[in-house]
Amino acid sequence: MELYLTLAIIRIGIFLFAKEYFSIDTTSILIMSLFIVTGILEPEEGFSGFNHPATLTLGCIFVVSAGILKTGLVEGMSAQIIRIAKIHFLLALVCFCLLSALFSAFINDSAVVALMLPMALAVCRETGISPAKLLLPISFSALLGGTCTLIGTSTNILVSSYAEKSGLLPFGMFEFSLPALCLLAIGLLYLFLAGPFILPDRENINEGPFIRVAEKYIAEVKLEAGSPDVNKSISSSRLIKIFQVQVLAITRAHQQIFEINGDTILKQGDRLKIQISPSELLRLQQSQGYKLIGHRPKHYVETENRQIYEVIIPFGSELSGTSLRQLNFRHVYHASVLAIRHRHEIILQHLSDVILKDGDMLLLYAAKKELFNLTSRKMLVSHSKYKTRKIDYKRAIPALLIAIGVVTTAALGITSILISGMMGSLLLVTTSILKPKEAYQAIEWKVIFMMAGVLSMGKALEKTGGSALISEYLSLNLEGLDPRVTLSLIFLVSFLSTNILSSKATAALMSPIVISLAEALGISERPLLVGVMFACSLTFMTPMSYPTNTMVYSPGNYRFRDYLQFGTPLNVLIWIAASFIIPRFFPF
Repeated sequence: MELYLTLAIIRIGIFLFAKEYFSIDTTSILIMSLFIVTGILEPEEGFSGFNHPATLTLGCIFVVSAGILKTGLVEGMSAQIIRIAKIHFLLALVCFCLLSALFSAFINDSAVVALMLPMALAVCRETGISPAKLLLPISFSALLGGTCTLIGTSTNILVSSYAEKSGLLPFGMFEFSLPALCLLAIGLLYLFLAGPFILPDRENINEGPFIRVAEKYIAEVKLEAGSPDVNKSISSSRLIKIFQVQVLAITRAHQQIFEINGDTILKQGDRLKIQISPSELLRLQQSQGYKLIGHRPKHYVETENRQIYEVIIPFGSELSGTSLRQLNFRHVYHASVLAIRHRHEIILQHLSDVILKDGDMLLLYAAKKELFNLTSRKMLVSHSKYKTRKIDYKRAIPALLIAIGVVTTAALGITSILISGMMGSLLLVTTSILKPKEAYQAIEWKVIFMMAGVLSMGKALEKTGGSALISEYLSLNLEGLDPRVTLSLIFLVSFLSTNILSSKATAALMSPIVISLAEALGISERPLLVGVMFACSLTFMTPMSYPTNTMVYSPGNYRFRDYLQFGTPLNVLIWIAASFIIPRFFPF
């Protein structure tokens, strides 16, 4: 009975992952809660994901990565990167892909893509290269590079920790680097040769319809004598209740007021910069007490202190999964959202009620200090007017040495990656390279909760005998086949599942199954686990398959079919290559 209940809960989880009714971390915790409430897992078993080595290691790696990024080591190279990339498109493609792959081997891949995006868009703006030609290869390169080391992706850490928990040897820091490098070379060759021809040469969204459409929604109106809104608060005004405008700024007695909220009282003679739909603008124009100054104020883009910024919601942002109204965004962050671009849809009305998601692109009307507040807390990534950053050598050198120490001690087997990562994190804080608050903010808690939640699925499968039953069924059907065929099928199922589920959920489900399957077939579990690692990370077919693919969707002005057309051949190529390459380094 418990087994059937476990499979039913996992099916519910797969349905929720695929439909995206909730954020991934919420769905993961919901699944964990169902296992506990139904009695399949004891509370300590259900919550064991939070103190699982994979979860703890990942938290430490987030802190170590943040220490490197804070010093400007990567961004300090941006001037040289941009200068080289501006020479020719192919040089830009090679430069960004190689650097993305290199950095992703040691730094969280989402952070790497977040760093590369503004640089790449700066090159696109100055050279006329379409972002669609550049951004998807950057994302794919980051995924390929992340498979090269144990700390390259959270999936690698999860599978290795799961193996260790099952009584097997954990994977070494560079144990699977050689087969990963082979796949990286094949992937890069595909990106360099096929990318320029398959990827669309689409208009730059950052200078195209997103801003142009938003312009039509900006107007300036003056409150005249007799206006029904004089001496009323903004929240109770007809402008809000009847015409559904968003007040961006108020000019009163030749002075601009930016710090406004629903309680701000409107006065006669106020000039209001507003966002309003064209249909409502016509109604407002015909109403008494309002004088339209201009449909699009001449200097709407930039004022004394504020301007419009293009930003994106990165994976792990606390903005994801909530609406602007729930966040009380305008009052808390003193900034206005003018438009939202979700996938290929541009939303300009009823913005307050839109549920924000990872990868959404926003037009933000804000002061520089407010933008810095949002970007420094990793709530947003800015794409506008990218500026190079100087390297802080006093902190950069110690941070780099600490990171090298973390990798080296784990690679030489002196200690586990969990212990070396923990010591590295503590050193970064105690040497004041990171403040304790910055260390907490560096951890992507969304990923931590998601990891803890999905681990309960593997635990439930093991406890109820589900993994053994599935592996027994598979062994009966795969018995007598070449082990490479078995590996190939495991790889195929894993990467197809990851395009529907999250990579962590797929890895958590597949790991106990392949361990039991290897035991049943009498072969080494090592190549099958490496196959699961690679398959769960190297997913290119949909924008939802991996956070970095989602991040480039809007700024690259992509469509869903672009991922299918460009990513599917690469996935098939990697699948076939991995079926032969992995056994060469991990014999059965």
